[in-house]
Amino acid sequence: MSLPEELSLTVDGPVATLTIDRRAKRNAFALRMWQAIPDVVRAVEDDETVRVLVVRGAGDGPFSAGADIAEFQTVRKGEEAAAAYSEVVHEAERTLATMSKPSVALIQGWCVGGGCELALACDIRIADNTAKFGITPSKLGVVYHQMSTARVVETVGAAWARYILFTGELLDAEVALRIGLVHEVHPVEEVAAKAYALAATLAQRAPITLAGAKQLIARAVAGEAAEDEWSQRWYRASYASRDYAEGVSAFVEKRRPDFTAIPWPKLDQDGAPA
Repeated sequence: MSLPEELSLTVDGPVATLTIDRRAKRNAFALRMWQAIPDVVRAVEDDETVRVLVVRGAGDGPFSAGADIAEFQTVRKGEEAAAAYSEVVHEAERTLATMSKPSVALIQGWCVGGGCELALACDIRIADNTAKFGITPSKLGVVYHQMSTARVVETVGAAWARYILFTGELLDAEVALRIGLVHEVHPVEEVAAKAYALAATLAQRAPITLAGAKQLIARAVAGEAAEDEWSQRWYRASYASRDYAEGVSAFVEKRRPDFTAIPWPKLDQDGAPA
């Protein structure tokens, strides 16, 4: 896999890290960077040793100041080019959000516009106390994408989604935590360790449970809560899994379960276990 020079994917045991390193532009995303995100997701999905993806800015950040607005007069100039550019961005968001493995955004400093969109596509967001959040289409004359708007509403509710999208103003880490935009806030010197400790915890949990929970939560958010054959496939897969056998054995033997040798479940196109 060949990535733009501003992006790197590294693996340390069960945790992969996507690092954004374009600090001269506050880690703003160029089109080529958005185009690379689906390749990153496929690489994480295909690597059987990886259980969790951490997305972060290089060093102490920032996470990302969003899309590179300087490109808007070239690669996004005109209606057709703008639509094509938006589709690339939203394909990046979709593939990250629907990845079967969990993702953690480690947010330091600026997390604005497309950067906030990228963070919201991650399952869990851990921020430092200098983080600033904003979604700014009202300052650009852009109508925010329906899927991205839905993700904001899902995360913070309609009332705060209105405030964020109407004003385009920045929120500090304290407000972001209070409204549910992030899950945890830590001091600058502690946040990376906290985020990677959480990633390590996720990597130790049962793959069938995490993969299933991610799919069922997404389905519930979409308004589908009824028991049906799709959900029953998940239940049956868990009952027959090595994960379940190990979990029960560990409980009986009064030890911690060890799921590390159990592969991540493969999914069908409909999101149910293959």
